[in-house]
Amino acid sequence: MAHYAAIEPTPTTGTDNLFKVVKVIGGKAETEVETLPEGYSDWEEYYKNILGYDVKRCSYNTFENEHKLGGTPLRGNYPGQGSIYDADNDVFYNPQPYLSWTLDSSTWTWKPPVDYPADYADVPYTWNELNQSWDKE
Repeated sequence: MAHYAAIEPTPTTGTDNLFKVVKVIGGKAETEVETLPEGYSDWEEYYKNILGYDVKRCSYNTFENEHKLGGTPLRGNYPGQGSIYDADNDVFYNPQPYLSWTLDSSTWTWKPPVDYPADYADVPYTWNELNQSWDKE
């Protein structure tokens, strides 16, 4: 099964290359035996006609620009509703969580200006945007 993200323009960004993910659906893969319905060039076009939005294929197994099963990563990250599709780079990523965080174009994830604490996996922290620091909860 393949997955497809329905996208719409995000006019508030002031750019024509960023789109908001409206929904993600399961659908047919290009490699599946079922024949593409007549009049369509690919499954993206087919689902665009059904959903009424532009559609981009995505991979459930792609995260941080790596395919978790060793395959070829597709479009940076698996998107969710509200994710961003960047048409210039042909990738999905989450919205910016804080103004100080920067987008890492090797993983297509947001990075804080201060590294995560060493015990981040074991101790709950929250980002303090005002102080630019990690605060223990």
